[in-house]
Amino acid sequence: MSNRLARFGNDLHSGRTSYPFVGKRKLWLSLALGLVLLSMLIPVLKGGFNLGIDFTGGSEFTVSGVENPDVQTGEQAVADSSDAGGVSVTNIAPGTVRVQTEQLDDDQTLAVKDALQDAYGASDDQVTSNFVGPTWGQGVTQQALWGLLVFVFLATVLMALYFRTWKMSVSAVAAMLATIVITAGVYSLVGFEVTPSAVIGFLTVLSYSLYDSVVVFDKVRENTKGLLSGSAPQERAKRTFSEQVNLAVNQTLVRSINTSVVGILPVGAILFIGAYLLGAGTLKDLSLSLFVGIIVGTVATMFVAAPMYSWLRGVEPAVRDQQRKVLDARQSDGAPVTSDPVQAGPRE
Repeated sequence: MSNRLARFGNDLHSGRTSYPFVGKRKLWLSLALGLVLLSMLIPVLKGGFNLGIDFTGGSEFTVSGVENPDVQTGEQAVADSSDAGGVSVTNIAPGTVRVQTEQLDDDQTLAVKDALQDAYGASDDQVTSNFVGPTWGQGVTQQALWGLLVFVFLATVLMALYFRTWKMSVSAVAAMLATIVITAGVYSLVGFEVTPSAVIGFLTVLSYSLYDSVVVFDKVRENTKGLLSGSAPQERAKRTFSEQVNLAVNQTLVRSINTSVVGILPVGAILFIGAYLLGAGTLKDLSLSLFVGIIVGTVATMFVAAPMYSWLRGVEPAVRDQQRKVLDARQSDGAPVTSDPVQAGPRE
């Protein structure tokens, strides 16, 4: 098995095995655009996101030190004692239950507190209640949006300076934005609660997506160095610019998959074992955004960032000329060339 994986990696690195990430860029970019639009449509059809109490405001009860912290017990207790809406009952720790509802008046708060005491067999000091206003959540949302804008701006500028081309920077940011939109769409689809932890998870996904893009684009820059100026080695000069971009994605494919798997395993353990088997409900919002974001971020680098960069560079006259020279050389050598197998851009 290990020999097969090693052979597979060597074939990808040498170009003997190649997947058309760039060659079918119209298909991949169209699919990515469709997923982005669908992800933006899901919250509209579902009436928005399932915002947590930190963003909407409401009443919160915490029952601690109980022997049987069953979620349904808390839900039934709230339903029997009041007509409160927006009820959310979560196990936040062993023997601890958190109950969140819409804002209650003093009488309703006392009624729910007494019902929770009776339902869980808890004493008065084991049940605490407090009111959470929406102001804090609104402040977090505003700061998160500003942080996102500043992050995107700085990332765009720094990547443009690092790679010495704004086209790589724009392509990487486009893949990053597609990652965050699709992740948010999945989050809305499953109906998980949006909490400050979820916002932190979304912002973490941005960094992961950019990291993967930088790894791939570093290889792209290495493969295309001197290609347009004619100073590239003979072996490298036999490929068109877009073929070298596609080769770079294939060469880093195994590394991208390994990095993604290494990131998914602990996050998946938190999501499926911690949140579902052990009942640590507060981990769901953070772990889901990370789990989906890591997968989507890796895929977006291969199917959005690299194809978009090839498309942006494909309209340059120097890239067209290099492609034409390579294809003409192949034809003069007797190779049956009908078109560039990884078309760099429209030809005149």
